[in-house]
Amino acid sequence: MHDPGSTEDDISDIAVDPVALEVFYRRHVEAVGRFVARRVDDPHLAADLTADVFLAVIESAAGYRPDRGSQIGWLLGVARNVIADERRRTALRLRVTGRMAGRRDLDADDIARIEERIDAESAARRTYRALGGLSEGTQALVELVAVDGLTVAEAAAALGLSPVAARVRLHRARRTVRAVLARPATTLA
Repeated sequence: MHDPGSTEDDISDIAVDPVALEVFYRRHVEAVGRFVARRVDDPHLAADLTADVFLAVIESAAGYRPDRGSQIGWLLGVARNVIADERRRTALRLRVTGRMAGRRDLDADDIARIEERIDAESAARRTYRALGGLSEGTQALVELVAVDGLTVAEAAAALGLSPVAARVRLHRARRTVRAVLARPATTLA
């Protein structure tokens, strides 16, 4: 089923072609893992969310449009939605049951690897706390450009903004975040 001569931009076949899915997964799993690790500090949840992102990608691959942005921009938009969905589910679950349940077991090597990734992203979590004063949409824009390496145009497309509006928001957000991060770390807690 997989055509080695197919263009890299066409990912519509990953839902039906295991080889195409494996290539896509291997190409992007580290970026998705880092994206998730910057947003959560539980290794079990990080592993589950990374897997959930690729499940969501399989379901929505037909909706990817190369003319609207890069694969990584689209993929991180999917990851952002998966994480947001999980946060909503967790909040509901905590209100209803008061505890988390249903985690799968990870072996010691998996936990160690995920904990290393979480530790490596601790400075990024400090930055996220500094972003707390920005609107959710502006936070997402800053994350996609400054942390995940998308161009302003790619991030704008992932968030449904015009590039001009994205540049203006990004300029204002950077000024605000720089001012907050200039304060000593103890004042951010």
